[in-house]
Amino acid sequence: MPARRIQILAAVVGAASLGAEIAAARLLAPWFGASTIIWANTIATVLVALSAGYWVGGRLADRDPTLAGLSRVVLGAAALLAVVPFIAGPFLRVSVEALDRVQAGAFVGSLVAVLLLVAAPVLLLGAVAPYAVRLSVRTVDEAGRVAGRLYAISTLGSLVGVFLSALVLIPLAGTRRTFLAFALALAIVAVPALGRRFVLAPLALAALLAIPVGTVKATGSARVIWEKETDYQYARVVEESDGERILELNEGQAIHSEYRPGEWLTGDYWDEMLVLPFAAGAGAPRSVAILGNAAGTTARAYGHFFPRTRVDAVEIDGALTDVGRRLFDLRGPNLHTYTADARPFLRRSERRYDLIVVDAYRQPYIPFYLATREFFALARRHLTPRGMIVINVGHPERSDRLEKVLSATMGAELRTVLRDPSEPTNTMLVGTDAPVSADAMRGAPGGMPGALRPVAQATAGRLAPPLRGGRVYTDDVAPVEWLIDTSIVQVAARGER
Repeated sequence: MPARRIQILAAVVGAASLGAEIAAARLLAPWFGASTIIWANTIATVLVALSAGYWVGGRLADRDPTLAGLSRVVLGAAALLAVVPFIAGPFLRVSVEALDRVQAGAFVGSLVAVLLLVAAPVLLLGAVAPYAVRLSVRTVDEAGRVAGRLYAISTLGSLVGVFLSALVLIPLAGTRRTFLAFALALAIVAVPALGRRFVLAPLALAALLAIPVGTVKATGSARVIWEKETDYQYARVVEESDGERILELNEGQAIHSEYRPGEWLTGDYWDEMLVLPFAAGAGAPRSVAILGNAAGTTARAYGHFFPRTRVDAVEIDGALTDVGRRLFDLRGPNLHTYTADARPFLRRSERRYDLIVVDAYRQPYIPFYLATREFFALARRHLTPRGMIVINVGHPERSDRLEKVLSATMGAELRTVLRDPSEPTNTMLVGTDAPVSADAMRGAPGGMPGALRPVAQATAGRLAPPLRGGRVYTDDVAPVEWLIDTSIVQVAARGER
């Protein structure tokens, strides 16, 4: 019977170890992004913690070679795992405030703090392996066979933990409850060897599962009217007292869609997407593809100002399209919505567009495969002779490294690249093979509604040649995450926002 209990402990611990790693990456993603750098830090933290745990577990096993001693280690890991999503909250909020102010020290410090929080329970989980081997081996002759069996069981448990967390728990229950579910499983298998007084431990963890999940950040004067942890991210809609609605994703730092009842202009970069096609001097676009539609601010405006224009609104997260229809008045006479990733959508499509808008970037990172020469070559093949690509480039204030890279990469495939520095942290890049000019936009050609003419005049006044000096990114080499992270640190070092 003890051998069977040890094997069950090894399986559950294996599941919790890898399940906690997946959950930790998901915990960090809304605040720090899901870049390869974040994954590397998470994996490295888990490996270091497991290594330390193996060493600690061997020493503990020699001091107290009992099933009760092993179970106490497992129960301790359960307790630490359960508190991670609760204690991590304050550190994550500090990290977001630091990122808002571009304070590299606080940003890095809070990231390290969260990783250490994750490392503590993983260290104890790592201690289980040598402890279990110590209790299971009776003679030297069976040492290899017993150790191999336990490691095989633990690894199979890890495989279950990966798929259980990624495919079931995180999508259906959320990140916090994923931590709690694994903590509860650990407590349940640990308690039988510890006596009745420890029965309250799994009951307490089960009670924590019932606590409602809070929002990512305080809402100030606004109130949350919708929130959901989708397959891709945490999303919520906040509504101000005047009825304005804002879609926030993950960290809440950036606004991804905006809606004011009875209005279609926002006073922000979305407006420029309505007038930039007129720089080609050919009137209103006949077809538009929006890659990264979110809740549909741009698509809705096109439906109002240009009802004859076909709008293909592409959004990888179908939940955002649904909430766009419900809460952001996402509709239009020629609107077609697609739930798809931007680049595969273009690869499958045979349609050509007068305008392709790329607004699929997630603050503060962008998908590398939407910033490469191969992507722009693909997009170029979907342009009409008058067509253009317009990219919203978000960046830290007074940091132009990302813009230079995208300008160079677009310029490697498109004849003309122009920039519109519309906001301190947003630049619109225009790439096209057609003749374009600010004068064509100032002329307000036929088909431009009167409400858009002031926007066109202001945009034309900002149009300028691209910044030079960027590196051309390719699918093989596109260190987007590294570039953005170093840009944040460099801006912080200068004491700027």
